[in-house]
Amino acid sequence: MKETLLKAVESDLSRPWYRLRFSPEVETRFEADTAARRSRHLLIAGIVALVIYDLYIFNDYVIRPESMHFSAWVRFGLMTPLGIAALYGVHRGLSPVMREATMSATLILAMLCSNLIFFASKDPYSFLDTFSFGLILVAGNILFSLRFGFAIVSSLLCGIIMTGFVAAYGYMDSAVKINTMVVFTSSAIFTLVANFRLEASERLSYLLLLSEQLRASEALHDNQTLTRISMTDALTGVANRRHFDNMLIQRWEEASNERTMLGMLVIDIDCFKNYNDRYGHLQGDACLRQVAVEIQRHVRQEGDLVVRYGGEEFVVLLPNASTTSAYQATERIRRGIEALAIPNEGVKHSPVVTVSIGTAVVRPSSSMTPSSLLLRADEALYQAKREGRNLSVIATLEEDVEAVCPSESPP
Repeated sequence: MKETLLKAVESDLSRPWYRLRFSPEVETRFEADTAARRSRHLLIAGIVALVIYDLYIFNDYVIRPESMHFSAWVRFGLMTPLGIAALYGVHRGLSPVMREATMSATLILAMLCSNLIFFASKDPYSFLDTFSFGLILVAGNILFSLRFGFAIVSSLLCGIIMTGFVAAYGYMDSAVKINTMVVFTSSAIFTLVANFRLEASERLSYLLLLSEQLRASEALHDNQTLTRISMTDALTGVANRRHFDNMLIQRWEEASNERTMLGMLVIDIDCFKNYNDRYGHLQGDACLRQVAVEIQRHVRQEGDLVVRYGGEEFVVLLPNASTTSAYQATERIRRGIEALAIPNEGVKHSPVVTVSIGTAVVRPSSSMTPSSLLLRADEALYQAKREGRNLSVIATLEEDVEAVCPSESPP
């Protein structure tokens, strides 16, 4: 997924300068990543614009005192409530299209209301308002920074509204009307160019940042993959000897600090050489994988570590264990592997593959080392082999070991 997105980003970086929108997947990501910031910007800019728009009531008082009541009604009774409603919608989180359309609509409404106020007045200086209508374009195209497509449409509609009112206004010379339209058109062109450059700059910055984030994420993923590979046995998929050596020291220190017990199982497949000689190494590899999967089924998924220690030998590290819980895990594993019923005709005393397991549980102390735990479990394993294999043997804290046959109950 990230690779596909990165290719799309690289493609968009080389797109023509006049094309603002990204490819669909990047555009969706862009809108999702910038939605909160964009809404917050529009909300603040909208409040500022609405306040300034309402402050023009003082201009109305100076220029057209005879129509003050009408101006006040348009500004505070019509424009302000609708503007607040639009800003509330943006605050609530409209979709990108609805958000831009809503803000564009407020600009068009502001232009309509301003022209109504201007047109309703017969004051000889009322026409001066038309020269300030370009500020509405400044608000929309620069302050709001509407998406360029919406900026074009709103500017065009504002221009049509203004043209209609100015052309029909009878208290204004033709030369002044033409001059007004030239100023308005110039404002529209300048602000649209600025709007285009603002959006293009924003989008380019986003693309460059997203490209770096995706590359960094890809590099991190590669590093994590390599780390995981370096810690995993390629054949069985469980942890390898290198990872075990690191985790044994870490778990030992944790148990020592927390004063908890640390357990270890050393598991050896009985007579595995005979199995390889009988069925071949490919079948032997398949047997190792089955045994590894079965061991993982019978340990705690959080915390316990299953390791292929070497050849046909596995180790399980059990943090926060007890003699009872370690024994129970041992017997689940031993019986589970026996229940797999993997044929083993190369061994006379057992028709299926079995394992012998040595177990040790200790409370780490300053007089002990992590290797002492492994040594105890290893001694218990050899005791199990001497006792006839397919056995679990638990090393006690007093350094001796106790054989536990399949039929016996835990100590």
